[in-house]
Amino acid sequence: MYLIDLPGYGYAQRQTASGTEPKFEEIAKVVFERRPAALLLVDSRHPGLESDQQAWEWLSRHASETAVVATKIDKLARGERIRAMRQLESVFDAPVVPVSASTGEGMDALWKLIASLSKPRPPRRTNPNA
Repeated sequence: MYLIDLPGYGYAQRQTASGTEPKFEEIAKVVFERRPAALLLVDSRHPGLESDQQAWEWLSRHASETAVVATKIDKLARGERIRAMRQLESVFDAPVVPVSASTGEGMDALWKLIASLSKPRPPRRTNPNA
């Protein structure tokens, strides 16, 4: 299992002064040729951002399995958490794992999710007659 933290899609759009760093598309092409499992990390304080939705659609097409992780959940009050989680699950039409790196909340669930995504699976067949 490899854990790869790709540059955020907003960050990936910026050029460096030297222009020598690989672009996001180049990095993503190499990484996603193998159709890995992928996690989309979204800020729980901003559910339903268009950029997050676009990233989810892209990941859903290019990754073998996907899951959504809502970060910074500790920054929201109880009622806000409930609303944000409902909205996130509705927007992504998938379960969302809420986590906080600051407090450790949800980290056990995140590690269980990573473990389940890292289990070997039979390769997908692209040609049903093969």
